[in-house]
Amino acid sequence: MRFEGTEDYVATDDLKVAVNAAVLLRRPLLVKGEPGTGKTVLAQEIAKALDAPLIEWNVKSTTKAHQGLYEYDAVARLRDGQLGDPRVHDISNYIRKGKLWEAFTSPILPVLLIDEIDKADIEFPNDLLQELDRMAFHVYETGETVAAKERPVVVITSNNEKELPDAFLRRCFFHYIKFPDRETMQAIVDVHFPGIQKILVSRALDLFYEIREVPGLKKKPSTSELLDWLKLLLNEDMPLDVLQDRDPTKAIPPLHGALLKNEQDIMMFERLAFMARRQGR
Repeated sequence: MRFEGTEDYVATDDLKVAVNAAVLLRRPLLVKGEPGTGKTVLAQEIAKALDAPLIEWNVKSTTKAHQGLYEYDAVARLRDGQLGDPRVHDISNYIRKGKLWEAFTSPILPVLLIDEIDKADIEFPNDLLQELDRMAFHVYETGETVAAKERPVVVITSNNEKELPDAFLRRCFFHYIKFPDRETMQAIVDVHFPGIQKILVSRALDLFYEIREVPGLKKKPSTSELLDWLKLLLNEDMPLDVLQDRDPTKAIPPLHGALLKNEQDIMMFERLAFMARRQGR
């Protein structure tokens, strides 16, 4: 089955090509892009399109690669041994399966999402090289080998916070999600807000892209933040003339907390408005 996007996810042609190539080759699809461009949602929509279960491994700064395989709880076994619990005779009672184990042994071919791999330390992707390549690993405590009967569809996301090792990149099919152009963004908005006023969307997109182009902005607003902003505008029944107002002395957009996410950017817009007021005197 080919991925063509879904009713809830607008996929560009190059993204469709990347997904279908990774599925055909059964290589991990490494997806990079700005935060909020739909990388995580992509894995969810691929699972929906393929009618496959989704297994999510959300990586944190403290996450270690072996946690995706399994963890052996030696402390619990020692405690149970002291209490005379008969379960201690079977070491498998103290093996906790990780997300890769779940994916390899799933009765239905799953989609495995390894989300934000760049949050972990640099050794994390290196430590997964062999397991992702062979789709198998050894459990030393029990002596068994866990191997995938069929290679699962693997989607790996990165926000580009760290460079990934070359050896890891060689094993992936890479795709960078570009920030949506206006036409694609219009299609995304239509999916989330069917029947929304075209004039409202047009004015909101004008302002949204103008904000993104302001030089020196520390964090540009993303797709998800635009959708949040539109939802607020609709809920507040914001008059169109507020969005149409191009008065430079009022540089901060209405309900700006949905778009501007740090005090430096807000202060910069306030300074722009102040300078415009002084020049207008």
